[in-house]
Amino acid sequence: MAYQAKAYTLREESTESGTRYFISFKDGQGEHHELEVSEQLFFEFRQMERKNRNLQQWNQRHREFNEVWDETLYRRALRVPKSLDERMVEEERNETLYKAVGSLPEIQRRRFLLYYEYEFNFYQIAEMEHCTASAIQKSVAIAKEKVKTEMRKYLQQ
Repeated sequence: MAYQAKAYTLREESTESGTRYFISFKDGQGEHHELEVSEQLFFEFRQMERKNRNLQQWNQRHREFNEVWDETLYRRALRVPKSLDERMVEEERNETLYKAVGSLPEIQRRRFLLYYEYEFNFYQIAEMEHCTASAIQKSVAIAKEKVKTEMRKYLQQ
């Protein structure tokens, strides 16, 4: 856990007899104290300060990932969740589309789906159907117009 404000101060004092180490702090009643501590304890506190500073820097760099709010997730979503109304309208539209495609004659439906759903081009479909690409193009265009007509009926409702 990173602490924002230090509750203590470290101090070194060089004397003729050697170096002395002190930690000063205020207690719970606000009274100031200064204690002389061993070199090992002093350096442990210094090490803790470094680790604490590194942790604070890490937190600053990664805070965004720790404080992800619903709003942030919503803005970042690749696909923004749709409302219930939007999902219902989309479901009805898809159902109408499936019915419109299902009402096409077998050959037109197959060609329409191969072109739009499976993304084959006219030449590939023509090769599968053993006919010309222009025949496939006309068939798909007619099927598309029939589907559009059905979808317009849906939108006018």
